Amino acid sequence: MERSGLLPAGADAASGGAVRGAGAGRATAVDRGGAEDAAGGGRLYGGDYTAAAIASIAFGESIAVVDGNVERVLLRVVGEPEDKTAAARAQVARVAQTLVPPTGKGRGRAKGKGPKANRPGDHNQAMMELGATICVPRGPLCLQCPVVEFCRTRGEHVTVKREKQHVRRAAYLLAVRTRDARVEVLLEQRAQEASLMAGMFELPPLPLDAVDGHSPVLRVRHAITDTNYAVEVYAESEDEPGVAGLLREVPANAADLHWASAQRLHVLPLTGLARKVLVRMGVMKLG
Repeated sequence: MERSGLLPAGADAASGGAVRGAGAGRATAVDRGGAEDAAGGGRLYGGDYTAAAIASIAFGESIAVVDGNVERVLLRVVGEPEDKTAAARAQVARVAQTLVPPTGKGRGRAKGKGPKANRPGDHNQAMMELGATICVPRGPLCLQCPVVEFCRTRGEHVTVKREKQHVRRAAYLLAVRTRDARVEVLLEQRAQEASLMAGMFELPPLPLDAVDGHSPVLRVRHAITDTNYAVEVYAESEDEPGVAGLLREVPANAADLHWASAQRLHVLPLTGLARKVLVRMGVMKLG
């Protein structure tokens, strides 16, 4: 089964109407109701980690979820140094998969015993929590670790020297509108072949020369791999005709732009940066 993220391709998408000015007709509305049952084999957005997390935690499938925390735990348990090669990562993934409990008769997020218990999902969440709270990068709390008796390292393992992060400036557009008393925000879907966050939704990026003379409504820092982005967010509202027309400066193809209901943002596969900005700007509520 091929999986690469959260929502099934071909989910409900209706015409979003015209956008004023040069942006007219460039975006469609998206109001997707939820993830397809993973067993259905539908194509999903977001990359291997996202797909595995959803398949395991939401649908109870016996698939390992390997993030940086889980990788660190496993390397220390087996007594191996950090290795960033593809072969080493594949080996970590194989080890992780051998530890995942088999799929039970039930699905979903139900905890405990019985037909609805989700042992694979619980296991994966426990592994991530172990790495985030006990088996931390510096000064691991080995005396509190529930698997210390199996660990060959019992302390910090050998890690690859990190390269100094590069600082890069980036600009994004926060465009909102109201349709039938419903607040909508403009999102851009990343290419399915993108090396990072494939198929996920983000705020539309803006060329830096297009924002000269404009004042951002928000500045945030956001690190991705070896780059520390100095992010500037510029706002535009279709309901405020006096604002400058930054929408026409968005270089994305029309097919990649979608108006999404603010009430449905929590079911979309948003990038971490998009989620951070939308929450801070009060467009999206957590919980």
